[in-house]
Amino acid sequence: MGEGAGVFVGIGANLGDREKTLRLSVEQLHARPDVRVVGASPVYESAPVGVTDQPEFLNAVLKVETRLSARDFLDWLLHVEKQFGRVREKKWGPRTLDLDILLFDQQVIDEPGLQVPHPYMLKRGFVMAPLFDLAPQAVHPAFLKTVAELIAGMDLEVGLRRRDEIDLMFCGE
Repeated sequence: MGEGAGVFVGIGANLGDREKTLRLSVEQLHARPDVRVVGASPVYESAPVGVTDQPEFLNAVLKVETRLSARDFLDWLLHVEKQFGRVREKKWGPRTLDLDILLFDQQVIDEPGLQVPHPYMLKRGFVMAPLFDLAPQAVHPAFLKTVAELIAGMDLEVGLRRRDEIDLMFCGE
């Protein structure tokens, strides 16, 4: 595809066949010619945050290269979510698929419906643990610190179970 923007995407699901949804959604993201999934963190299982009376989540982080703008890439993520039956009824409610832009190159974006870096990423162990596994030297553009520096002092183990038997990288090259 050539050099595009380096993007980190949070991916999660807690309804239906969570593992299958994550695998198929990675393939769907990669199927677009201007989007390339180049890495995937280990998958973690975690308790829900916010609304706690729902099933546990599977979460991971993907490294993606794209020639799309941040807004067009977000639109693509929302399209993929809809393909997997995502309905946005309740903030922090259950979902078949959740795809969030965590970091988009070294951009800081604050537009209606699009905030990058993701505003809650530093408060979520289920985001920071897989991001650390995938890219400990990635730099948060607002704080100018690496992921490794940012997680120092965070207790990432609370409520997280690493699921090494689930591999989100695929042979679709």
